[in-house]
Amino acid sequence: MKSLNLFCLFIFFYALTGSSPVSGKQFITIGTGGVTGVYYPTGGAISKMVNNKYKKYHIKATVESTAGSVYNINAVLSKNLEFGIVQSDRQYQAYYGMAEWSKKGPKKKLRSVFSIHSESITLVASASSGIQKVSDIKNKRVNLGNPGSGQLQNAKDVLQAFGIDLSNIKPEYAKAIEAPGLLQDEKIDAFFYTVGHPAGAIKEATSGRIKVNIIPIKGKCIEKLCGKFPYYTKVIIPGAYYPNTIIKKDVESIGVKATLVTHSQLDEKIVYAITKEVFENFDAFKKLHPSYFSLTKKKMFEGLSAPIHKGALKYYKENGLTKFISPNLN
Repeated sequence: MKSLNLFCLFIFFYALTGSSPVSGKQFITIGTGGVTGVYYPTGGAISKMVNNKYKKYHIKATVESTAGSVYNINAVLSKNLEFGIVQSDRQYQAYYGMAEWSKKGPKKKLRSVFSIHSESITLVASASSGIQKVSDIKNKRVNLGNPGSGQLQNAKDVLQAFGIDLSNIKPEYAKAIEAPGLLQDEKIDAFFYTVGHPAGAIKEATSGRIKVNIIPIKGKCIEKLCGKFPYYTKVIIPGAYYPNTIIKKDVESIGVKATLVTHSQLDEKIVYAITKEVFENFDAFKKLHPSYFSLTKKKMFEGLSAPIHKGALKYYKENGLTKFISPNLN
């Protein structure tokens, strides 16, 4: 009889709250990237904000270093991750069924939360390689990035824009975190890395025995590339961030946006909490990394392709931010 009463109490509680009376705690994981990039500290900053309000939300957030954008999107869609930080171009390709997702079709359950910082396609080359412009990388050993990373497709797009086939170079597919060491060990001549600046990996690459330069990515072919793919925009890499390069000046390039994504079926309350804490601690968030220096609330809606998750949208509606959101994302 006692057991029956306890069971009835459980059912009554569940009917009222929709959750177990024993376990109100929710665990979430944010997929990021390599530990030397900006994704990892970004994920850490977001998780810290939510964890600081554990008594309010009962959410425990952790960060996972991953292989990058493609991995994060697939892991979010398979519900192995609750959130993922991904490049805006990869979000676009997944949602519309392009690139790695062309065979399986559009991923319509992918959802946007917000954009974060801009990321520049960065080409670093040793001075001894003789590489001064993109077309000089023919017949050179060039790291393009690991499979599953956003930078690999970015590198391929740049090469294609310049009419350079993979057969024209000696490609490597190491992770971004490994590229500076490979360059300093003279095992490669150059590497591509799509990253927010200043970046630890680029500082490492420019501060070793082997002298290097950051190579401009510009020209009419790049303007055509930006016209073809709306997620690419022109950017400037400040030379002041990397004083040890031989050529000490700002570098022209193109870039994408880092974006936070989730799955359409993730609990609305969780997404609302994440969104609320970032936006209501916006000034503190901006101070966490130099890449966020020029970030504005308006810019946090740029580069999004998948619809806004209903939990995030709820917060934006409550706080008059929907004016910044493209109508097709509601």
